[in-house]
Amino acid sequence: MEYNFRAIEKKWQQQWEQSHAYRVSNDSPKPKCYVLDMFPYPSGAGLHVGHPLGYIATDIYSRYKRLKGFNVLHTMGYDAFGLPTEQYALETGQHPAVTTEQNIKTFREQLDNIGFSYDWEREVTTSDPSYYKWTQWIFLQIFESWYNRSSQKAEPITTLVAIFEKYGNAGHICPGDRSIQFTAAQWNAYSEKEQREVLMQYRLAYLAHAEVNWCAALGTVLANDEVINGVSERGGFPVVKKKMSQWFLRITEYANRLLSGLETVAFSDAMKEMQRNWIGKSQGAEISFAVKNSAEKVEVYTTRPDTIFGVDFIVLAPEHELVAKITTPEQQGEIDKYLEYVQSRSERERMADVKQITGCFTGAYTINPFDGREIPVWIAEYVLAGYGTGAIMAVPCGDQRDFGFARHFNIPITNIIGDAFNGQEANSTKDAKLQNSGFLDGMDMKAAMDVVISKLEEMGIGKRQINYKMRDAGFSRQRYWGEPFPIVYKDGVPYAMDEKDLPLELPHVENYKPGEEGEGPLANITDWVNVAPGVKRETNTMPGYAGSSWYFLRYMDPHNSHTFADRNATDYWNQVDVYVGGTEHAVGHLLYSRLWTKVLFDLGHIGFDEPFKSLINQGMIGGSSRLVYRIRGTNQYVSHGLKDQYETDELHVDVNIVDGLELDTEAIKKWKPDFADATFILEDGKYICGVQLEKMSKRLFNTVNPNDLVEKYGADTFRMYEMFLGPVEQSKPWDTKGIEGVHRFLKKLWRLFADEQKGILVNEQPATPEELKILHKTIQKIDHDTSSFSYNTAVSQFMICVNELATLRCHKRSILEPLLILLTPYAPHLCEELWQYIGHNESILNAPFPVYEEKYTKESAFNYPIAINGKTRSEMGFSLDAAIPDIEKEVLASEVVQKWLEGKAPKKVIIVKGKMINVVI
Repeated sequence: MEYNFRAIEKKWQQQWEQSHAYRVSNDSPKPKCYVLDMFPYPSGAGLHVGHPLGYIATDIYSRYKRLKGFNVLHTMGYDAFGLPTEQYALETGQHPAVTTEQNIKTFREQLDNIGFSYDWEREVTTSDPSYYKWTQWIFLQIFESWYNRSSQKAEPITTLVAIFEKYGNAGHICPGDRSIQFTAAQWNAYSEKEQREVLMQYRLAYLAHAEVNWCAALGTVLANDEVINGVSERGGFPVVKKKMSQWFLRITEYANRLLSGLETVAFSDAMKEMQRNWIGKSQGAEISFAVKNSAEKVEVYTTRPDTIFGVDFIVLAPEHELVAKITTPEQQGEIDKYLEYVQSRSERERMADVKQITGCFTGAYTINPFDGREIPVWIAEYVLAGYGTGAIMAVPCGDQRDFGFARHFNIPITNIIGDAFNGQEANSTKDAKLQNSGFLDGMDMKAAMDVVISKLEEMGIGKRQINYKMRDAGFSRQRYWGEPFPIVYKDGVPYAMDEKDLPLELPHVENYKPGEEGEGPLANITDWVNVAPGVKRETNTMPGYAGSSWYFLRYMDPHNSHTFADRNATDYWNQVDVYVGGTEHAVGHLLYSRLWTKVLFDLGHIGFDEPFKSLINQGMIGGSSRLVYRIRGTNQYVSHGLKDQYETDELHVDVNIVDGLELDTEAIKKWKPDFADATFILEDGKYICGVQLEKMSKRLFNTVNPNDLVEKYGADTFRMYEMFLGPVEQSKPWDTKGIEGVHRFLKKLWRLFADEQKGILVNEQPATPEELKILHKTIQKIDHDTSSFSYNTAVSQFMICVNELATLRCHKRSILEPLLILLTPYAPHLCEELWQYIGHNESILNAPFPVYEEKYTKESAFNYPIAINGKTRSEMGFSLDAAIPDIEKEVLASEVVQKWLEGKAPKKVIIVKGKMINVVI
């Protein structure tokens, strides 16, 4: 009976599909376990061997929990909207709907080939109208809500209207514009348009004019992390700042809850720290500085109000509205030039370039409210409009960056206190407060801050303030391939569509060019835009993260046409128990998912406010690239060991035409026309390639298609090898060579059960203590390692176990059956086949996980090292419950000890039970 792995795998994949083996019920007496992979984007390139790493890890865990008696939700879908899909469609001249369908088909085939236990009946695709109907519905819930700071939760906007009608907004500071204040009488006198404009400043999804990163070539706004050195990360096209009307989500209202929620989830410390840093909570004060010879005031935010006496200059963000108002005519030209420079810089670059000092003087001065000094006002790119007030007070004697700025522009530093400077550098580690006024003498920093803030509040020029670095999330994209907003404008005022009219479907278009004023391509479809006289649709679409912010909820109840997910389903599955994905989603996707979950919880649609109970970030499988060396100016290639003898150019070649390091010189001639007439200088008759570890990428020709490996070695081998490469969380290079060892292991396992000539070898003989010990050590190890995602060490244990059983020629059912169940999560096809071969009619998928019994692994004897005068001379085995006098008698009678005693009696015999024996002579 031969191990025909491809026939076996295809057979069981078909049977599992036909029998709905992985169908999951929402109604089960079993405990639930929800295991989730991060939503993949179905690219045209398909999967390479790096992609399935996390998927295999979750599949093993899901199968393991099923064997442990859990009802496991494990499914898959596609994050199909977004800019990459639209760009791919443009590049290939196809409609995004067509390319998406093709790409999903490719992904599905590759995933099925690996044998995942997904409940495909729950599959979702974000670009499917039946899915994005509910994305639009959730957006409307957010749009029709506000954050009540008193109750610390989202509430329907109607509750805010009721408050305004009775009390005005005195008890609820406006988060969008704190200057908005009105009484109940004033509110009731407002027109509908005026009321809606005020409400827009409170809504959790709101419309505002904002500086955005506009890329004309891509026809869309880009996020800060999509812009590098003034160009788009995708395509390298110029990006400029542009003020546009954009939708935002008021995530800043949830900043504190997003922080406190991190204490309730099992994320890595590094991941939590990344989120904390992104949120960036700080405590300080807002202080008002009057502008000299002007009615304007500069509001600054500082975490160190006690250093106000050391302020030597004020810095505004270049985008600050006061720049245009207070810049003097003499400085206008320089300011304009500087603003043009800043336009080309992304926020990421502005914050990252800590060594680059740029700025420009406005010509204006403010007045220090405590000592009356005139303080120059500058603008600089390192101050961002969206953080705090967009203005800071610079204290060179307490801050290294401020000190460097002052030195660079020769700004006088007038407040040097004690040894706050060490040579030429500001001593930023000192918390020395400035004591010009004398009233802060002897106080520590906190006490000094409290005194200064109290004084500022008493003078009416400042107040205590908590700030967050995080900004509200931009939610508009000027592109076609995304969810249409369920919003219409009546005389320019946005209104929610009626829920019964959802989904608002994306119209089919062939032209994806942006509108004349930078609007999305939908602006060109006038019949779709103009709903009625004076009524227009929103022409922007939602960003990619809209659909991926809630997909885990739809998996719970994917076919519900009445709601996004039935409350019974969400109550049953509750939080995702284990979420696996890459660290690239550390702040974006994870924060937005957490926000949407909290809003839905606040509004009573679900019963939990954190989506993911635990998170595992899988490492990246790097590509091991292969390089050839072309002698410059020729089409001759020299082997790696000889390349230093020539002047060469280094080129990447397809790893699939290289065996280890040896290049197939005939295959490369057929690979690309450039190499058709290539000649090769060999070493020892071979062309040896160079090696370089880098990201696995189609561009570097170092991707390996999992289909090729599955075809050659089988899905079970591929699954186990991916896990054998190293810990799931660590990045590691791919090396196809090593897969053969895992394949040999599975064939060796097969031979414990069956022989090509003899057939089934499994017998009913009783197991020996040694065989039981091997089995139960394996049960203990596999149970522990699988539950903790330590799959590489689990695979090692399987190999040890099989080697030991093979040495013992063990073919006993009582040993091999439990071993098959243990291996099922890792190599499900082989295990299902052998399970059937040895007489089972039921699937191994439903077998109970073996139970570890300590009695079989407990040692009953010990090999004692026998020392003579402290030096080991021999070894002897004794039962662990043997009496000490009996041990001593046997030791002294042994031939080795008798030889050293030379007929004399020992002075002493020291026996330490279970450790050592020393004979002193």
